[in-house]
Amino acid sequence: MTKQEVLKRYFGYDSFREGQEELIDAILSGQDALGIMPTGAGKSICYQVPAMMLEGLTVVISPLISLMKDQVGALNQAGIPACYFNSLLSQYEYYDAIERAKAGEYKIIYVAPERLEIDSFLSIAEECEISFVAVDEAHCVSQWGQDFRPSYLKIHRFIESLPRRPVVGAFTATATQRVRDDIMKDLRLKSPKTLVTGFDRPNLYFETHQSIPKTDFILKYVKAHPKQSGIIYCISRKQVEKICSALCEAGFSATRYHAGLSQEERRRNQDAFIYGDKLVMVATNAFGMGIDKSDVRFVIHHGMPKSLEAYYQEAGRAGRDGLRSDCILLYSGQDVRINRMLIDDNDGNPDLSESEKAAIRAKELERLKLMTFYATMTDCLRDYILKYFGEAGCGKCSNCSNCLAESEEIDITMESRRLVACVATTGEKFGQTVLLDFVRGIPGEKLKLFHLEGKKGFGCLKDVSVRRLREILEYLLRMGYLRTGEYGKIMLTERSHDILSETVRMKVTKERKKRMRDKKTERTAANSDLFEFLRQKRSLLAKEEAVPPYIIFSDRTLREMATEMPLNENEFMRLSGVGSHKCEKYSGEFIPIIREFMKTH
Repeated sequence: MTKQEVLKRYFGYDSFREGQEELIDAILSGQDALGIMPTGAGKSICYQVPAMMLEGLTVVISPLISLMKDQVGALNQAGIPACYFNSLLSQYEYYDAIERAKAGEYKIIYVAPERLEIDSFLSIAEECEISFVAVDEAHCVSQWGQDFRPSYLKIHRFIESLPRRPVVGAFTATATQRVRDDIMKDLRLKSPKTLVTGFDRPNLYFETHQSIPKTDFILKYVKAHPKQSGIIYCISRKQVEKICSALCEAGFSATRYHAGLSQEERRRNQDAFIYGDKLVMVATNAFGMGIDKSDVRFVIHHGMPKSLEAYYQEAGRAGRDGLRSDCILLYSGQDVRINRMLIDDNDGNPDLSESEKAAIRAKELERLKLMTFYATMTDCLRDYILKYFGEAGCGKCSNCSNCLAESEEIDITMESRRLVACVATTGEKFGQTVLLDFVRGIPGEKLKLFHLEGKKGFGCLKDVSVRRLREILEYLLRMGYLRTGEYGKIMLTERSHDILSETVRMKVTKERKKRMRDKKTERTAANSDLFEFLRQKRSLLAKEEAVPPYIIFSDRTLREMATEMPLNENEFMRLSGVGSHKCEKYSGEFIPIIREFMKTH
């Protein structure tokens, strides 16, 4: 079969997406490959298609148990023999899978990096020809990335131990230039075909809010989006419990996930979300790596992550099927303090020297600062993200809250000068909360303890709202007039004295415009009833086969089905995401529903 025939037969697509064909051609020609492609861009196709065309076995190395389970389930559904080796398998299942692999029953096997040095797994390498090794989540190899895993540093040993060096491919969604260099060096890639397809996800809408009642916002949002699946990320376990309880008490279908729960409860709650029994998952960042659920319509961050890499990866779990989805960040100054504490408490890799640990900590603090700028800025959010990852910005995307907001420029010179002066007056010893209480003239325990109430400047900005003062303070930090020190202290910089001779102006939001409606959604609205019937059928089939509904068909395929209304197998095969195996298996299940709908409507 040609690569196009493999793509259509097993995956149901008529053409490759941007970058996929170039990487596949390189791999098939025997060249190593490095693919930097955003979540939802189809990285897995880049190693699954070659796996079906190359002689021998393909090994996919991934740290993500959930990803392995999902992708192996999807491959088996598509008619591709695949298996995984991780802690989900019982001892019997593990050794049975090894024997099947040795017997040549699989084309693709997924394995966690920790298992590459286990003798029982190495026996596969001794008896089978491994023609291709794909390293997923390749950024984990870099100590400068947001998710460094020491086990990734040993992958090259496994590859070098093989009787014949296979083609090696590395894939990730987010990687700065330094992380890309680490991937090539630490995985020992040989003259790889390197492709960066771009980080933009046009179907994602970005929105930020500062200093608002977060729980109230989440409750209103979930109420306004019934039947939609979403993830709500929280920084702490305590916040997860609070938000999940509030949603459940309000009658919403929600569950939770964090490291404080037992492994069995985490698995049960994750399955409930993936299989659609629960619509909303409230979780810490312990959840989501490798979750391939395609119909997540919103991701809300109750608190700000430590870096834009982490935020974009987590937010990118929305809209993997290409349909319109929301990514919303709720920010408060407390988020910065919590993240600084997490950075300070992280000992990191014990093999590093103290100077290396200090350099990595400094880098993490810099990433936190840039993440804070994103959360508080008034310019285009998408433009900021793209520039952060080294791409040309988009200027104004018209699909983020800042672009859709009307803004005006105001003079904040007086407020800025007084804030800077009060930082000096109070000795650069306090964080945002105490500083703002001081300038607003609000007495508190710390102000009394340090005798600040009688100092010059106390109450000098009492007529300015706390929200506007926070915006101004964040702007001064962003522009370098002030900086944050240890424990979130607000401190002076070399630019601080310039404020005495400069006029300071800041763009602020007036009001938000109404969001543009998705045209495709408008077109399919007339057939929303049919979509619901098809979705109900998909749920029944998923329960019968014990797989997540989106593994049978994505929402995107169902929406196309509801619009195109195929009435025979040839028409059914034309749908995106329908290959020959799935057409044979499912056309007889869905076509009768479409015919009945057309009769009655």
